[in-house]
Order: sequence, then structure tokens, then C-alpha cells
Amino acid sequence: MSDPIANLRALVRLPTISRLDVSRTDWAPFREFIELLPDLYPATHGALGREFVNDYSMLYRWKGRSEGPPTVLMAHYDVVSATDDGWTHPPFAAELVGDGDEQLVWGRGTLDDKGSLVSLLEGIEAQVLAGHTPENDVYLSFGHDEETEGSGARAIVDLLESRGVRPGLVLDEGGAVVEDIFPGVSGPIAVVGVSEKGILSLTLTVEQEGGHASTPPKLSATARLAAAIVHLNRRPFRAGFTPTTLEMIRTLGAHARNPFRALFTNLWLTKPLLLALFARLGDETSAMIRTTQAVTMLQGSQAANALAERAIATVNIRVAIDSSVSAAVEHVRRAIDDPLVAIAVIHPNEPSPISPTSGAAWELVKTSIEHAFPGTIVTPYVMMAASDSRHFARISDHVYRFSPFEMSKDERGTLHARDERMHTATLLRGVAFYTTLVGRL
Repeated sequence: MSDPIANLRALVRLPTISRLDVSRTDWAPFREFIELLPDLYPATHGALGREFVNDYSMLYRWKGRSEGPPTVLMAHYDVVSATDDGWTHPPFAAELVGDGDEQLVWGRGTLDDKGSLVSLLEGIEAQVLAGHTPENDVYLSFGHDEETEGSGARAIVDLLESRGVRPGLVLDEGGAVVEDIFPGVSGPIAVVGVSEKGILSLTLTVEQEGGHASTPPKLSATARLAAAIVHLNRRPFRAGFTPTTLEMIRTLGAHARNPFRALFTNLWLTKPLLLALFARLGDETSAMIRTTQAVTMLQGSQAANALAERAIATVNIRVAIDSSVSAAVEHVRRAIDDPLVAIAVIHPNEPSPISPTSGAAWELVKTSIEHAFPGTIVTPYVMMAASDSRHFARISDHVYRFSPFEMSKDERGTLHARDERMHTATLLRGVAFYTTLVGRL
């Protein structure tokens, strides 16, 4: 019998770190990961075919009884970098700590996204061993560079498209089961991404003559760049509700206690007030209502006593689904309003189309969540991060994003940060979700 906790720990121990500079990637852990999967899940690898795309991404096919629209279930196995510095337990030691409901697996990738991959494979393994054969084909798509470029997922979509495959359902990581995120609503809420924001980065570059720091000009390259950043931060993007966010408000508002229920279910009257409320409740709700911008990287001089000849800032932008990449770039140009600050666009991706919240695909996801997490309210939302699933919108109209895990605010805060960890009970409920969902395919 498979042991999901032991399997997760074995896979977390492999530092499958993807890097923007591919030449710096250590591919040995990726190869170990690929070679380990058949040992951990022998029934799955006996029943499903596996092929490699872009060398390290994996595409599995489970042949169904019929020729109807297939399902694609997704995860990625690369992780962002981590060192031991500041971690309570080393990020790649996969230490098991605690007992009972408080038992935790610590490590990079537990939540993002090896936990999902393990839960999915456990569900497939259980159903294969039970003798289940899906009605239509089921594909598993495991990307190797979701955290950087997503080239593996793009190549998988290219391959499926060339074969005429149009999935009736695509399910990837994304939302989770959360609590205390919506005022007036108690109890667990499962947020399912039906779209995701667009993503791009901009570089802001100022170039001018350098020199010795003892004789600085009135406005150095770094000072001009700093002024541009200040101007940008003073000009946030316009706030507004998208149709998906309004549907989320109506869905959750129906379960809210008064006076919140009246506030959330009479949007014709209360929308302006709610917009102001969302802007002030916290970072997560504020990001729901606008395109966001964050300066994430800065570069200047290579010496403390030398003026920078080139100063560079990187701005990461998440584009609201009712906007566009071009509109976001134009906003930044106007906010900075300095022709000496050069703006370059890197890896632009438009927002994803909105998948429907009715029909067979949505109902399958919704009822599987309700079975695995009784009493949970299921609502659509717009995913604010980027996932490999955005590439699948090219070949499917039903792309959803949901990680079948309960995540507290503290746990969500460890994504791409220190002390990432997962409760073992959380992992087991994720396994139950995928076992249920796969059994219904």
C-alpha cells in the first residue's frame, strides 16, 4: 500500500530548483525525481503511458473506454530556491515533526506544488489498483519549470494541440480551502480559480555617466530611478470589480451573517462601499480589485564609491482580467513620466479567459470538493498568481485552479518564503479529494 507521507518526504528531499538562467540549473535532482516516480507508484506507471516533453516535463495518458473529451490533471515539480538560512527546519530535509493533527512535513515544495503532485498520483494509484478505467482519456501534465518560464507546459499544450486533443476539463493548482478571508462568513471556503491574472515584468533602466562618488551630480542614475519608483508607487492601478469577483461576493454573501449579507447581496446599491472595503481589508482583497505592481529587484553600482552608470529596477505586474498587458505598460509610462527612464517588457502574458461556473466540468470539481471537505462553501475567484494552466486555455474552455488543501494565512505566507510546510492531515485530505475526483472520470 502506498504511503503518501513517506512519498512526499522522498520527493521534497530532491532540490528540483528551476532557475531563470537555465545554465545554472542542476538537472541531477530532476532526473532523480523522474526515476523515483515509478518506484513510488508502480501501478500508475504500469497502466499509464509516460512521455517526456522538453526533456524534463512529463505527460501521462490513461486510456479511457470512450472517445469523449479527455481530462487533464496538472501539477509541477520544480520549486523556487531556498537555503537553510532562517528556516526552522532545513528546506530539503523533509523533516516530520509533531503528532496527530499537528504533525507537519517541513520543506520547500510541500505546498507548492509537490503536495498536489503526490495527492494526484495517490488518487490515480488507488483507482488503478481498484480496477477503475476512466470513461474518457485522462492526461497527467507535470511541468518542470512552472516557477520560471513554463516552457514545459507550453510544449505539452503544443503537443496535445498537434494531436487534436481538446480537454473537457483541466485542473491545476491554485485556490485552496481557507477561512477568515471574507467578512461575515465563518467556516471553510474553497476558492476555485476560473481565471488568472496576466503577468509580466518590466525593467526600468537609467543610463548616464558614472564617476567617483565624491563628486556626485545633482541627480544620479540611482536617484532618477528612485524618483521613478516613488512616482509609480503613488499611482496605483484603477480599482474595480470583475464579473468573477462579483459572483464570488454574491456566492459568499448568501452565507454571511447580517449586516454583511445585506451588504454583499445588494450590489446594485453597495458596490462603491464594497470597493472601498476591499481596498482596506488587506493585501489579498486589495489585489483582487486591481492590477498590481511590485518592485522586486534593484541593481546599481558595483562599488560603494562609484556612481552607477546603469541603474535598473524590475517591476512585477499582475494584470487584472478586465485589463491587458498594453494597458498596464501604458499606465507605468504615464506614472513615471520621465523619458530618461527606459522601459522594457519581459515575458508578457495576457490574463486568462474566464471558465464557466456551470456545466459538467464545474460540477465535477465542485461536488468532489464538497465530498472531500464537507460543509465547505465553493466559490469561483480570480487567481492572482500565475500557473502552468494558463497555457491550456488555448485548447480548453474549462480550465480550473484548485489545490485540495486547507491553508491558514500563515501557511499561505510560506509560499515562496521560509518555513514552507504541510500538515500530514492536510495531505491525506488532498489524497481523498483526488481519489474521489479520479473515480468519477
